[in-house]
Amino acid sequence: MIQNHNKIDDSHPVIIGKYRIAACSKPLQSGRFAAQVSIASGRGSASTDRVMIFHDDFSTPSAAATFAIAQGIHWVHAATGPQ
Repeated sequence: MIQNHNKIDDSHPVIIGKYRIAACSKPLQSGRFAAQVSIASGRGSASTDRVMIFHDDFSTPSAAATFAIAQGIHWVHAATGPQ
């Protein structure tokens, strides 16, 4: 999961094949919420973690997390789909 001491709401991670997708929302000064997603795979020294931070803002932490998870799932499907 993304380590972020400012997090408000995390959705449960989603596992697709070797990928673990975890979302995190972060409060903004405007009172809205930013979204970010972690897409991790592998273990130990062979592990990788891609973190994406989005420019969109959301009215609730849950909406931000839902968006982030959807984007993570989309990335995994694009990365693992037919070439």
